[in-house]
Amino acid sequence: MNTPIKIKIILGSTRQSRFSEKPAQWIFEEAKKLEGVDVELLDLRDYPMPFFDDSMSPSMAKGQYSNEVVKKWAAIINDGDAFIIVTPEYNHGYSAVLKNALDVLYPEWNRKPVGFVSYGSALGARAVEQLRQVAVELQMAPIRNAIHIPVDIFFAAMMGKGPTGPEMFKPLHEGMMGDRVQIFFDDLLWWARALKVARAQGI
Repeated sequence: MNTPIKIKIILGSTRQSRFSEKPAQWIFEEAKKLEGVDVELLDLRDYPMPFFDDSMSPSMAKGQYSNEVVKKWAAIINDGDAFIIVTPEYNHGYSAVLKNALDVLYPEWNRKPVGFVSYGSALGARAVEQLRQVAVELQMAPIRNAIHIPVDIFFAAMMGKGPTGPEMFKPLHEGMMGDRVQIFFDDLLWWARALKVARAQGI
């Protein structure tokens, strides 16, 4: 297909002094370097949705939502071909605001790939494992490769020490197993292209 792959990057935290802005802005700039891609950064602060309380499940609502902010969120998610979720780890899991942003929709997520950029305790790996299960239930395709930000990068940034800006993430390009960022994008884009064709053909 000749149309660009639309990647939506979601900041999974809305807390004050959040770290997520740094990796989200970094992965956004990395994604903009890719050919044949349109990328957009989505901040959940800009979508103050109520915690899900509709009488009908989003899987049954057929895209009909009562809340105006949810409608706006649905339109922008429906427009995406692939997603990158930047997630912290809170108490072995992920944030409530992120779970709600996933739960308020359903068909808009279906048959699209999602990759994860995580940080926090255990590099955010436990949050990502839980999110993979949620993604499967939403009929998404969570990719195998994820970007787990090392603790030394995370804590150095939170304490105002070490490199600032995109240079703090340079080690992720230089790991023993190769360029983790390139591997991540290769995986995400393979699935994004394959599933976009399949959706267009009604497979």
